[in-house]
Amino acid sequence: MVDAPASCDVPTASGLPRRAFLAAGAGALTVCMLPLEALARPTLDEAILTFTGGAPLHDGRVRLDLPPLVENGNAVGVVIDVDSPMSEADHVRRIALFNEKNPEAEIIQFQLGPRAGRARVATRIRLATSQTVVAVAQMSDGTFWVSRAGVIVTLAACIEDLS
Repeated sequence: MVDAPASCDVPTASGLPRRAFLAAGAGALTVCMLPLEALARPTLDEAILTFTGGAPLHDGRVRLDLPPLVENGNAVGVVIDVDSPMSEADHVRRIALFNEKNPEAEIIQFQLGPRAGRARVATRIRLATSQTVVAVAQMSDGTFWVSRAGVIVTLAACIEDLS
């Protein structure tokens, strides 16, 4: 008869040392004990509210250009133009792009300044399903301007439970 080592680093059936296995279990238990609000994805409105700090949104000055019908949600071209002279006195500070149904509500945030010369950004995004996409621009005077666009996605990306 052979005695087992006194160490807690004896491999378990999963191949992990016992200490690592116990630590992983304790971490999983901690996550399970968090309130549901801590695990929940922020809504579109909550994400925008976080970006703006509660400031009012104004329509206009921002043009969100994306196709209304997308065959494949894996790479959707997006262009955001903001009407601004991009001068020291009047320029765009930040532009953020939000979505309604992807796993993360905020897609991307751009930092700009008067030296950018032009308030125009372009990128490609993934869209999980048909949804509303929102662009918000913060101007140098602290105002926030918004544009919204609906997009229909026939082949979804980011597949996971979005309910």
